[in-house]
Order: sequence, then C-alpha cells, then structure tokens
Amino acid sequence: MSRKRPGRGSAWHVDAELAARYAAGTTAESDAWSLEKHVEACGTCAALVSSAARAVPETGPLLAGIRAAVLERVAAEGLPDRAAAEARGAVDSPAYAGGPEGPAYGNAGAAASTTASPRTTASPAARASTGESPAAHAAPTTNPPADARTSATHTTAAGATGVSPRLSRAARVLWAAGPALRGAWAVALGVVVLGALGLSYGAGLGASVRPLLLVTAPVLPLAGVALSYGRHADPLYEVVTSTPSGGLRLLLVRAAAVLGVSVPALTLAGAALPPAAGGPGAAAWLLPGLALTLAALALGSFVGSRRGAAAVGGAWALFVVAPATVGGPAGAALMAGAAPYFSGPAVQSGWAAGALACALLLAARRRSFDHLETP
Repeated sequence: MSRKRPGRGSAWHVDAELAARYAAGTTAESDAWSLEKHVEACGTCAALVSSAARAVPETGPLLAGIRAAVLERVAAEGLPDRAAAEARGAVDSPAYAGGPEGPAYGNAGAAASTTASPRTTASPAARASTGESPAAHAAPTTNPPADARTSATHTTAAGATGVSPRLSRAARVLWAAGPALRGAWAVALGVVVLGALGLSYGAGLGASVRPLLLVTAPVLPLAGVALSYGRHADPLYEVVTSTPSGGLRLLLVRAAAVLGVSVPALTLAGAALPPAAGGPGAAAWLLPGLALTLAALALGSFVGSRRGAAAVGGAWALFVVAPATVGGPAGAALMAGAAPYFSGPAVQSGWAAGALACALLLAARRRSFDHLETP
C-alpha cells in the first residue's frame, strides 16, 4: 500500500497500487483520508495520484474539460498576459499532466530552504581585498528575552483569532456534535424533562406522568437525528459530504451525540417520577428508542435524514401513541395502553431484533451517504 523513499527515513508515501485504487474509488475511507492529507505536502505523490486519476476513463476527459474551461475563462476575461501565462503554466504543470516528475510545487520546499539558508561568509582576506567592512557581514546573534519567547509561543498557540487552543478544541467538538445540540432540539429536550418533573410534582399529577413520558421519549432522539445531518440542517453539508470524514461516519457521530444527551436525561427523568403500579420501568423505552433511531437512519439512506425521521416518527404516533391513548391521554388508562409496547422480555427482544435488522440495513446502505441528498 505504501513505499519508502531513499533519504526519507520511515516516511509514508503513496504507491501505484494505492493511487490506482483511490482513482477508481475503491479505497477504504481511512486510506483515502491519509492519502489526501499526504498529497497536500508531497508533490511527487500528488503527481502520482494525478496520473492515476487521468488514467481512469471516467475522470480523464472530465479533467481535460476542466482544463479547457479554465483556459477559456482566462482568455475570455482578458487577464494580463503574465497572469494568463501563469494560469496556463499552472495547468500544464506535471501535477496536472501526470508526468513522472513531481509538480512544480514539489521542489518548492527545496527552493525555500535554499533561499532561507545562511549565506556563506567570505574570508577576512577576501573582504579586505574588496574594501568591505567586516561589520557589513556581521549578523546579530542575540536571542530574544525569555518573556518575549513565551509571549510569542502563547500568541502562536492562540492563533490569529486570539482563541486559546483549549477553547478552540471545545468549539470544534461542539461543532462536530451537530446542529441539534446547538439549537432548538436541546431546548426542547430540556423542556420535556423539566415539564415532566413539574407536572408530576408541581401540578400534583404524580405517577400519571410516567406513561406520557414513556411514549414520548423514543421520538425525541428522532428529532435530534433529523436536525443533525442533511442539506436542510447543516449549512456546510455539501462541503462536509465531500470529505472522507463525512457521510455515514459523521452521521453516526452526531447520532451518538444526540443519544448521549437524550438517553441519560430522559432515563433519569423517568426514574425521578413516581412509579406506576404494574407499569414499565424508567429504562423500558431504551430499546424502542434505539430501534426507532436506527430505522430512521436506515430509511434516511433512501429518502434523506429529515424525511426518514419524519416517517418513523409518524409511524410511531399512528401505531403506538394513538392506540395507547384510546382509553385516555393520561393516568392508568394510558399506562395500560402503552404497557404492551414496552413490557415483557418478548416485546423487548422484538425491539432488539428490529434494531439489529435496521443496523444491518444501514451497514449495507452506507455508501448512499457519500452522495448529496436530493431536494
């Protein structure tokens, strides 16, 4: 999969086999991620990948068309001759032409190091023969004070925005968790939890609130999943989907973040409510909730995350909530109507089997998340 080059130690580089598989679209996501990160700094590997991409019948004509369009646009906009020549030269570089040598920027590091290398100092006799003063070649060697170095280190670590690395890392984690945890869904979850406790203890409804929370809890993660991924939820959806970390991987991370917040909150709220005689426990909704979430993800691979979550939530309301509320919207009647969907080993085993089936379907459909959702 990789090769080592003389003089590079144990550095990892792309070989012809990996480049061919990447160009054909059969590379594993982790390998594709490593390759794309590596070619940002390695010109020779970038040229190898470019050659492999141009050898694929589907991409070669496409890249040639893009090249022609760029040159046509440059000519149509009437750019100065020098700018047009630079644009044409960039397109004609070995990285685009697929030549065996590295692209123009492949030797940029060597050129930069040559430019930045210290100038060879002439001998005192040579300087004296030319009439130059030794002071003209003297370079200051005084190190900056320790406090200045410390200040520079902190400035570099904070970045151009002045944000500390720890705060920046926390912001990235919050952003990766998805829009649901940053928006109205988190507020709605808090309202449901606090509302259930308030109705039970503040309004004096007592144990009659537990079945209401029980039939509501499995649907709340669906709303979080619907708001976590997709063209309607994420403003960077198109950009994220085109990266190796996008697709199903990011969707599962964000779904796990939603479950990581909703499961403890709703389970603890159910445990804090007064128990209902003969009713399901506070954790009885976990397997149904997991099965509904996986069903929404699997259905989302066909119709999109928002539509999949809406369809599953509608089915839950039609086939579970509506029959459970036939005897009444609260109290013992609601508990009696909801118990058949939560109580008993057979029922919980059925939800577990459904969750497993949805997980297998999701794994089989994982490649569908690599494409953009249709409007």
